[in-house]
This record gives sequence, structure tokens and C-alpha cells, in this order.
Amino acid sequence: MLQLITTIFVVILGSALCSSIETALFSVSTLRVRQLAQSNNPSAVALLAIRDNMNRPIATVVILNNTFNIIGSIITGSVATQVLGSQWLGIFSAALTFLIIIFGEIIPKTLGERYCEAIAMLAAIPITGLSIVFTPLVWVLENVTAPFSQGKKRPTTNEAEIKLLANIGQQEGIIQSSEAEMIQRVFKLNDVTACDLMTPRIMVTHINGDRTIAGAKADIIASQHTRIIVTDESIDQVMGFTLKQELLTAIALGQENQKIATLTRQVRFVPEVIQADKLLKNFIEAREHLAVVVDEYGSVAGVVTLEDVLEVITGEIVDETDRSVDLQEIARKKREKMLQSLTNASWK
Repeated sequence: MLQLITTIFVVILGSALCSSIETALFSVSTLRVRQLAQSNNPSAVALLAIRDNMNRPIATVVILNNTFNIIGSIITGSVATQVLGSQWLGIFSAALTFLIIIFGEIIPKTLGERYCEAIAMLAAIPITGLSIVFTPLVWVLENVTAPFSQGKKRPTTNEAEIKLLANIGQQEGIIQSSEAEMIQRVFKLNDVTACDLMTPRIMVTHINGDRTIAGAKADIIASQHTRIIVTDESIDQVMGFTLKQELLTAIALGQENQKIATLTRQVRFVPEVIQADKLLKNFIEAREHLAVVVDEYGSVAGVVTLEDVLEVITGEIVDETDRSVDLQEIARKKREKMLQSLTNASWK
């Protein structure tokens, strides 16, 4: 009888270990494994290798599981026949099947899913070693299942999942609401373009480069922008930009007879359709804060700044010198008034 009990225990224990390990390997987060592997922990590194190529380790676990379930059941049945007699074999088989389902499958898989990280870390190195031992059998299984397992590799995560994790993190108090909001806003960078962010040409402060600083003194002082566009004869003939601070310094030093063109810096031109994330990268790499936006015909559509792009992430940035918060909204209202005036004039 002791032999029968021992055999049953070994079969159920082996089946339970295989079931819990298989579930744990599938349940553990790939992102978490990559994070653990950065510490160069041997178990984490082995687990990461398993997660990157699941076919071989899972084939190994399946071989072991079926060895315990099938061969173990045959051996257990043989021992049971000798101990209990053939007349009890049917009842014994039903009882053994029930025990395997409960203690060899359901409970172990539940525990494997609940404690997936700990179990997967413990099993990573042994499973890697067994995969090498079972190489011939695993090779056969890999080639048989290859037509069904090949295809495009599933990405580790996606934009929607990251947004959801940010919301969950906020709800559970892991990250602050402001951090979660900024994470959500970052993904808007490739959804908006320079056209959406720019200050429209109707609101752009620009000065003719041929004018002297003295002649443009009033416009310079009145400008609320730190960078002023310098043009030739029209706004569509942009020469560059100048810093308001340099102009004010020239006024303070009595250098008002200088032409504004002499203090002009080169400006970058970007199309209306350039995405905000690329625009941000350009600003950072070139160490620039302003670009002129041109439409498909090469005409100036407006001006976009580094601050405009950052506001996609942070929200509206307003300092003590800003008199107009939303220049786009002001420009929109001006256009509406102009169109209304033209419409009324046409009816008269």
C-alpha cells in the first residue's frame, strides 16, 4: 500500500509542478522580466531567454507533464492492480483522474498564475537545462509545430496598454495624477502637427530688416515675444529672427542707428504637416527655440516655438509677461470677424 501511495504522490506532484511552471512562464510579464534581467541575475537572464523564445522550454514542460500524466498513470494502475486487485481498478482510475485534475492541474495553475514571477524565476535555470537534455525530442516537436507557431512576433506592449497602465497606476496611488496626465499627453505628440500648434501669421510680430532700431523702437517695446521675425518686404520673405533682448540692449547702449538686419539670426523653416515629436527632436538637436511654418505653396503660415510643443505635454505655459494666452484663438476670432465683415459688405 505504501508503494501505491508513494507512486500516486510522485505522479500528482510531478504533474502539479509542470502545470504551475507552464502557467507561470506564460503569465509572467515580459516587461518585468526585462527589468529583472538588467541586474544580471542568472535566473532573470535565463527567464528572459525563455520569454524571447517560448517554443523550446514549453515543449520541455509538455514532455515532462505528459510523462507524469500518461506513463505515471500506467505505472500507478499497475501497482494498484497488484495491491487492490483488478475489480477495484475502475474506481481507482476515476479517483486518480479526479485527484490529478484538482491537485495536478487546477490548483497548481491557479498558484502558477498568482505567484508567476517567483515560480518562473525558480524554474528558469532548471527548465533551460532540461531543454538541453531533451534536445532531440524538443527538436522534433519544434519542427512539427513550426508551421503553426510561425508568424509576426507580438509586440511586448502598445500605446493603449501604456495609457491604461498609467491610469491604473494613478488609481492605485503608484504614480501621481499629474504624472499620469503627462504620460497620456506624451502620446499626443505624434497626433498633432506644426499647423495645430503654431501662432498664425496674422498674430506673428515681424519687423522689416531695413528699418533702424530707432525707427522700430515702439514695435520692439510693444512686442510680447522674446524672438521677433525679421522680414524683407513682406512676411513671406523671412530673413530670420532677432532677439528682443539684443534689440533692447542696442537701444540702451545708444546703437539705435543700426539696421535690424545686422542683428538677425538664421531661422529654420518647417512644413505645416511636420509632427510635434519630430519638431521637438529638431529643436533639441539644433538647440533652437523657434521655427517658421510654411504651407504647401511656400508661404509663411505662422511661427512655432519649443514652448508650443512642450505645452502639448505640460498644458498651457503662461508667464507674468504674457498678455494673450491663446494666440490661435485670437487669430481665429479675427478671421471670423473679417469673414463676417466681408459677408456683410457683399450683401450691401
